[in-house]
Amino acid sequence: MDSEMLNCAFPEQAAAFRSAALQAGPNAQVSTCPGWDVRRLVQHLGQAYARAELSLHLEPGAPRPEVPRPPAEFDDVLTWWDERLADLRHTLSTMDPSRPVRALHPGGTPATWTRRMAHESAIHRLDAEHALAGLGPDHVHDLIFDPELAADGIDEFLTVILPLGDWSGSTAQGQVLVHAADAGRAWLVEFHPGEPPRAGAATGAALEVDATIAGTADAVYRKVWGRPSTAALTGNAALTALINGR
Repeated sequence: MDSEMLNCAFPEQAAAFRSAALQAGPNAQVSTCPGWDVRRLVQHLGQAYARAELSLHLEPGAPRPEVPRPPAEFDDVLTWWDERLADLRHTLSTMDPSRPVRALHPGGTPATWTRRMAHESAIHRLDAEHALAGLGPDHVHDLIFDPELAADGIDEFLTVILPLGDWSGSTAQGQVLVHAADAGRAWLVEFHPGEPPRAGAATGAALEVDATIAGTADAVYRKVWGRPSTAALTGNAALTALINGR
């Protein structure tokens, strides 16, 4: 997904999140984030925006910045959330998109933060929609994400987010094919003991893999981020369970 489309997707998903959260109300339970209500969801996303904005002013490798505690009252939380979003968007709009900055991963730039916040907003928008509809933790909401946005979110998760963390104790070994049919994209995720998983575009007409995650881009997007999904899982369940952003 090109940078212009992500620049549009970020505010669009943020606005949709705010609308759903406001309609649901502060005390609505968020079944896709166990133990959270909508107030906590808004606080969390506002903190994500605040941390991203602070990170844009730091050099690569700098420590994770601390952010202020969000307000407790819902009206104050929404105002605080609006301010954090406005600050972040302003900073992103005034920076060289390729400038090296602190990020969750090597190679962070304002452009990668725009991508990260677009998908952070989209997935939590889905959480807010679940709360608004009063759906249980296994119910698939009828919201449909654009295939291109969803495919980009799958790619970000598999190639950037999944390898993060300590995999030194992992014993997983094998290959998982992740296929978003309507987006025309597929990824091969390789697991090796003690190493972070590696993911890239799947090539070859007849790959022999240990497991498969397949469906529409929307369904696979939800699956990799640990939300209720209609994606089909086949093969080694232990490997597909590792591809989970929860």
